[in-house]
Amino acid sequence: MKVQFKYYKDAKKRALTMSYDDGREVDNRLVQIFNLHGIRGTFHLNSGFLGTDRCLTHEDVRDRFAHHEISVHTLTHPWCDKISDEELHFEVMEDRKNLEALCGYPVRGMSYPFGVYTTHMIEVLKSLGMKYARTIKSTDSFALPDDFMAWHPTCHHDSPKLFELLEKFKSSRMPLPLFYVWGHSFEFDQKNNWSHIERFCAEAGGLQDVWYATNIEIYDYLTALRALAFTADRTVVYNPTATDVWIAVDDAPVRICAGATVDLTTL
Repeated sequence: MKVQFKYYKDAKKRALTMSYDDGREVDNRLVQIFNLHGIRGTFHLNSGFLGTDRCLTHEDVRDRFAHHEISVHTLTHPWCDKISDEELHFEVMEDRKNLEALCGYPVRGMSYPFGVYTTHMIEVLKSLGMKYARTIKSTDSFALPDDFMAWHPTCHHDSPKLFELLEKFKSSRMPLPLFYVWGHSFEFDQKNNWSHIERFCAEAGGLQDVWYATNIEIYDYLTALRALAFTADRTVVYNPTATDVWIAVDDAPVRICAGATVDLTTL
């Protein structure tokens, strides 16, 4: 019996997630494009700027992001490597509290303002309940993160390799490929190239073997998959988490439900 880890949720073989920063009002247009094509993503917001010029309103956040994730980007977008631990704590926790009051669920992830982070910051952020934090360092790959607190995306949406990478993603044979695109929605206004993201979403959306997920859903799924406990002979598996996961048993997808113990020899 051969057991492999090569499926995402619903036995999808690939995953795509999007990640956008700052919370500008043009996020509303981006959300409409995502929804049209079944794309899902995470919006990292500076709640201290909500309701100010060219930024999202509180009502936008409450009403427009139902199928997406709201995430921390700090209260006022400081250079976090240049402030004290006390200030970092305030920036993250105030942003988190404000966003949770709007979205109604625990906010557990973030992106680093200016992409700046340190190993010390990571330890502080973990103590504040952050489970992942996105950088701005492109990998041009579909590899899973070594460390979710230094989660490097595949590429920025303006990468000249974007569509080349999309074609490689569609045909990739690596286990659990993850295509992670990030950016700022206001960049489409600045460059007058909304057609760029519209084309990408049209070509990337609606693929039968792709799981379209938010950042936190990717984190939760992979954490649960890695938490599976097997007997020494690999015949029985226990899922100690609250998340259903899928594994391959002799190349066939098998769902291991949250909290379940499954004898694989009986399948």
